[in-house]
Amino acid sequence: MIVCKSAAELEAMHRAGLVVWDVLNRLRQAVQPGISTLDLERIAAQGAQQHGARPAFKGYRGYPCVLCASINQEVVHGIPSGARRLREGDIISLDFGVELNGYYGDAALTLPVGKIRSELCDLLRVTRESLDQAIEKVRPGNRLSDISAAVQQWVEKHRFSVVREFVGHGIGTKMHEEPNLPNYGDPGHGPRLEEGMVFAIEPMVNAGGPGVKVLDDKWTAVTTDGSCSAHFEHTVAVTLNGPWILTRPREAVGASW
Repeated sequence: MIVCKSAAELEAMHRAGLVVWDVLNRLRQAVQPGISTLDLERIAAQGAQQHGARPAFKGYRGYPCVLCASINQEVVHGIPSGARRLREGDIISLDFGVELNGYYGDAALTLPVGKIRSELCDLLRVTRESLDQAIEKVRPGNRLSDISAAVQQWVEKHRFSVVREFVGHGIGTKMHEEPNLPNYGDPGHGPRLEEGMVFAIEPMVNAGGPGVKVLDDKWTAVTTDGSCSAHFEHTVAVTLNGPWILTRPREAVGASW
């Protein structure tokens, strides 16, 4: 069952989402050649603490950190480490969530480290744009799979691949609620969207084929062909006035990041 949130609950989720927005922007400013992913972990933990929020990922199904930091061919769930230092030309996906006063926010973005190759610029741009395309479908009366199809159509139009093994999800008083939200599929299927539904929409896009595998640490997912991968995410509510991105300020306009 998809739980519809009240106006007050959406406001509470927005407050959690603004913590995520602030922390991810702190991380954006910190990303540069030479910094370790453990340094980024500490920035994220400190940011959550300053806002009085609880990091949502640490301890979730045994995950050891507050931040997921995935470099290059790592798709999602990269574990921060003092041994992993960013290098010029890398890309890094940063995924972060918090719980604040009983409600969750969850978002991700992928950043260039210094100057990156043009094909990686394209990968980041297309992945971010696919999220924008999906968000536009978050309107009452649309079907759930309209969101999924918007991602796949945009990504494949630009000759990249959508990851199948990991999906978006409902979110609210739990980090993961119903429904699962794939980034692929045909439009016109699934439940009709209603006011108050909230989804964490998170395209994961590979430069090569769609295949992924999980490493021996039981968390880090990488592309099977060694190609780079990008990941963008926002928490988005269905409203009568259109999609409300809960993980950014109301006044933010333009692209989703």
